[in-house]
Amino acid sequence: MNGKHFIHEFWLFGVKQAYASIFGGFLLGVMIVTRLWYPLESLHRYDFIFLAAIAFQLFLLAFKLETLRESVVIIVFHFVATLMELFKTSDAIGSWVYPEEYLFGIGNVPLFTGFMYSAVGSYIARIWRIFEFEYSSYPSKWLTVLLVILVYANFFSHHYIWDMRWLLLGVTVALFYKTDIYFRVRKTHRKMPILLGWLLVALFIWFAENIATYANIWIYPNQVDEWRMVPVAKLSSWFLLMLLSFVLVSIINTIHIRSPEPRVASLANSKGRVIHKSD
Repeated sequence: MNGKHFIHEFWLFGVKQAYASIFGGFLLGVMIVTRLWYPLESLHRYDFIFLAAIAFQLFLLAFKLETLRESVVIIVFHFVATLMELFKTSDAIGSWVYPEEYLFGIGNVPLFTGFMYSAVGSYIARIWRIFEFEYSSYPSKWLTVLLVILVYANFFSHHYIWDMRWLLLGVTVALFYKTDIYFRVRKTHRKMPILLGWLLVALFIWFAENIATYANIWIYPNQVDEWRMVPVAKLSSWFLLMLLSFVLVSIINTIHIRSPEPRVASLANSKGRVIHKSD
């Protein structure tokens, strides 16, 4: 690939990534803008974010920028996330808090929070379609489902028993270390190790988390007095969330397994002709 084609493909890759992140980008943008300037006294900021998220979802569906299947993913993530949020923000656990007032909420959880997790699911569902994902050496689907069930359970159980996250990360590496993900930017499919792809997205989510906590969307106990960066160790949680999100999306999507590329050996016969032999 020459330099001109590389630049064009890299630019197109960025455009497609931005399109896949459209809902998450919108949500993060609303959080930042309303943190810097929010003039509505009759409507709580958290409630405005919730209503804005619903309106944007309807906009995406109305203009066919989002498919019905992707909207189903968002509903599933909203339900799964809200359950976890109710537990994590309960008075007994207090992993983080939402410091501002709201009307649309359950217990200690404003309802817009489910959309933050839905943004991750929406991104994966959308990027799966846009880049026409294919895979090599993808593990058995039932094993991946069992793994994410344990991952989700550990988000709750580690408050009471041994934290299994490092064991679960080890199992994830063992299952997926041979798996490559193929994505098509223009005409040709490129590939990367799927574990690397998840790590890069987890890193992006960690950056977004720092922005969100700075915007007072939620805060951790060590951020009550003054804002501090979220520890890098949080990447392990976001990586596991990426795994959970990816497998949930895989349940409603077809996993296209890429056929192994044949190895071609060139053999010259005694007359100097070239014979191509596929193994």
